[in-house]
Amino acid sequence: MWDKPALLNWVANLLYAISMVVMLYAVVYVVVHLPIFPLREVKVDGELHHVSREQVKLIVAKHLKGNFFTLDLINARDAFEKLPWARSVSVRRRWPDKLEVVIEEHQALARWGSTALVNKQGELFHAASGSDLPVFYGPDNGVIEVASQYDSLNKVLRGANLEVATLALTPRRAWQVTTTNGIVLELGRVEMQARLEKFANIYSSTLVGLNKKITYVDLRYPSGFAVRRPTAVVNTEKEKVASVDSGRKTVDVANTKQDDTKTIKNEAVKKRTGTVT
Repeated sequence: MWDKPALLNWVANLLYAISMVVMLYAVVYVVVHLPIFPLREVKVDGELHHVSREQVKLIVAKHLKGNFFTLDLINARDAFEKLPWARSVSVRRRWPDKLEVVIEEHQALARWGSTALVNKQGELFHAASGSDLPVFYGPDNGVIEVASQYDSLNKVLRGANLEVATLALTPRRAWQVTTTNGIVLELGRVEMQARLEKFANIYSSTLVGLNKKITYVDLRYPSGFAVRRPTAVVNTEKEKVASVDSGRKTVDVANTKQDDTKTIKNEAVKKRTGTVT
């Protein structure tokens, strides 16, 4: 090897190149870590209704470490995505001293029982909400299915001035709707929208005009549906009818007693006067 000048020159050049790369890396490392490239501004964009300024300030103070070059963008994105209402986050640097953050918030569609919220994409997320939202029930793998049915079923009910309060999918894949005025609608497993449309048409054209409270409707019949009224209302009406009948009987008895009294008096007068009939 030592008697081969060409090989020695090649090795020397290689070592020289490696040393230059190491030196260049060291210089760059030192430069980018100097305090001359501070991150002066964090700009947060997006249609934000629930992510607050205080939450953003807390993340900036706690998780955004380093200057313009050394900031870990992945860690920064993960920190913002931990916000309860953040659905997706994108983070990028903007020369010379700015960090741009774009947050897409969840849009709450309903509640999933009492454990979570459902967004418009049929995804569960955990956040606090004071909004008056419908409530969905179903198996764990049925969130997207329930969310996709909600809009079409609620649209049908709105035509009859009704709204969905709860929408449930049973383990047997049968559907049940409860309206905001307390009507439970059994839709079954097939032709749910057609059945609901039939009920909505009859409800708005006939049932509303009857001014009778309804609590339960079974729409699973092929040519109609069954309606159930509150037991208390039915019993009250029966009591009213019974009261009227009782009143009539009392009047009849009173009239009969009056007639009997008149007859007795007439017979007594006739006996005194000696009149015989």
